[in-house]
Amino acid sequence: MSIHPTSVVAPGAVIPDSCTVGPFCTIGPEVVLGEECRLISHVVLDGRTRIGARNVIYPFASVGVPPQDLKYKGEPTETILGDDNTIRESVTISRGTVGGGGITRLGSSNLLMTCVHIGHDSQVGSHCILANAATLAGHVTIEDYVTLGAFCPVHQFCIVGQHAFIGGGTIVTQDVLPFSKTSARRENKAFGVNSLGLERRGFSPERIKALQKAFRLLLVSKLNTTQAVEKMKELDGEDVALLVNFIERSHRGVIK
Repeated sequence: MSIHPTSVVAPGAVIPDSCTVGPFCTIGPEVVLGEECRLISHVVLDGRTRIGARNVIYPFASVGVPPQDLKYKGEPTETILGDDNTIRESVTISRGTVGGGGITRLGSSNLLMTCVHIGHDSQVGSHCILANAATLAGHVTIEDYVTLGAFCPVHQFCIVGQHAFIGGGTIVTQDVLPFSKTSARRENKAFGVNSLGLERRGFSPERIKALQKAFRLLLVSKLNTTQAVEKMKELDGEDVALLVNFIERSHRGVIK
């Protein structure tokens, strides 16, 4: 394997021969790396951290570090990353806490841009883009194919539904509807279906039209949320059913 002589690798760390560890990295004794990972330089991997294959981690990123939670007392919690993630400069990913399930998890094929923070016990899916300085408080759930704009803080326990697009600078304090465009323009609102994103991911025109009908009931009609959901249940399609289920199981309420 290629480990730069200035890097410090603790006994017990598992690093396959196919990995590359650049200058001035620090890898703790309970870290397990998958095949073909690249640590560019100045990367810190700490705690019980398992990282999948082909991840690329850029300078000054810290993964598996202790959570920013005053209740944390050094318990042996975990950080788990999937495959093919790109983690850019100065990203921080905190390990879990006992009270939050004990695991902070990142799926596969995600792009975390500069200065992203993933707080303790957060669960991030796959194929997501978190733009510069997007920050997740503890216990946040980000479902698959989400785009979170730059400088977006997400409040604890919020859920961002799959295929959602959130504009830069949006402060997220409630759950974000799946398939939606949500933005802080004027005030936090959902502005309808993320049609362009869905087209790029292979959604048929019929699927998008069904979602547009559902969103019109929810956002444009004079029905309240409960009434709109009952009308939405009359529409066909698995995507609409998923949207209805998301609204019904939301504890923090959804951004409309």
